[in-house]
Amino acid sequence: MKYKLLIGIISGLAILTIGYVILNMNYLQNTFKSNKILPIPVLLEDKNPDINISDYYIIAQEGKTNFIGNKQTLTMGYNGSYLGPVIKVRRGEEVRMHVTNELNDSTSVHWHGLELEGPADGGPRQVIPAGAKWEPSFTINQPAATLWFHPHVIGTTAMQVYYGLAGLLIVEDENTESLNLPNEYGVNDIPLIIQDRSFNEDGSFMYIDNMMDGAFGEYIMVNGAITPFLEVEQRKMRFRILNGANARNFNIGLSDNNEFYQIASDGGLLERPLVNDSLFISPGERAEIIIDFSKYNEGETIELVSDKELVMTFKVGASVTDQTEIPEILSTIERLDESQATGIKTIELDGMGHMVTLNGRKFDINRIDDNVNFGDIEIWEISSSRAMMMGSQGHPFHIHGTQFQVLSRNGNEPNANERGWKDTVYVGSGETVRIIVKFKYKGIFMYHCHILEHEEAGMMGQLEVQ
Repeated sequence: MKYKLLIGIISGLAILTIGYVILNMNYLQNTFKSNKILPIPVLLEDKNPDINISDYYIIAQEGKTNFIGNKQTLTMGYNGSYLGPVIKVRRGEEVRMHVTNELNDSTSVHWHGLELEGPADGGPRQVIPAGAKWEPSFTINQPAATLWFHPHVIGTTAMQVYYGLAGLLIVEDENTESLNLPNEYGVNDIPLIIQDRSFNEDGSFMYIDNMMDGAFGEYIMVNGAITPFLEVEQRKMRFRILNGANARNFNIGLSDNNEFYQIASDGGLLERPLVNDSLFISPGERAEIIIDFSKYNEGETIELVSDKELVMTFKVGASVTDQTEIPEILSTIERLDESQATGIKTIELDGMGHMVTLNGRKFDINRIDDNVNFGDIEIWEISSSRAMMMGSQGHPFHIHGTQFQVLSRNGNEPNANERGWKDTVYVGSGETVRIIVKFKYKGIFMYHCHILEHEEAGMMGQLEVQ
């Protein structure tokens, strides 16, 4: 009875919040028109001349960014005012990160999708106080992939990501270098960090964290610009897509319903390219797609949309010689053997808003929720309780420090684009997703819902690999 009463109270607050958001949205719609070119994040310079060792310097800092008209928004960024540079590394390379926190609050930098030892993971156990430095090092030992980095401090993760702390980390390897895929960064290989944000009348961020399913924004942003445009030539273009939103799912497609190729998921290349006309991607997930603009004419415009809502616009230019290819075989993925699993674990994600739990408990940094032996293979059955409120979404589930494979979704074969390596998987309301995972690194790692407001409200656990 008390639970239902609390749900009712939260629902009322959510309705009031939505009303406030709509009022502000109406103001912005009457005053703002997007005409910004898509910003392309710079590649962070490696300061070490040794080809086998990289030194990267990152500063978490505060600043001001222009999103709307001539208004300035207080923001956060890495080596800049909003978002961060792209870090490109190679398999087998020793990487040394030098992170300085120039914020007025503690932060951390989690390498989302990297397989590495617990102390270098950058989760809530590796806090960087204001004014302090953190210098982890690790060797890259996983296939080429599009990963990312972001804060992961208890109590401030969601806000710091919302204000701009996020960036991409690209892993290269011999396989991707041997393929003739589009790979010229900033030319035919473009990152797309898709987020949603709301603004107050003065241009400041309107961050509201008490919604049922986390903080939703009224405006879609790509690489820090609201619904920007990109001029493209008539050639194949590769886009590395990150859902960097706090809570919102995107269902990406082209406005003319044309098909594109998906070549990669979270942990790297799929075995074969997939032809699709839509891409569902939940918070924390990544995907690489190729759009062939040679089928369009010069002067045409095509929109990238999410459920018919504008994400960005492509303006097609001249025809050019394009020698890149989309090969029939992209990679070979070694399947983890279910017969070698040492156990089956059940993960139950329950609740909405701030009333969320994982296996009936809220996160406690002083409690280890699970222990695993180094090298073990386990099967996890992850379920999301059917929401008490209509329209409530499910939960994107993420495990730190490893990649896994999806075995089934509600007892059926997983989606074709879920058959590669994954570190984040969407579990819809009432669904059960079965995964298999191998623990190849020692340490303490988090596993949690990647709706950032749910994570902070306690939908997270700790796993120790010994």
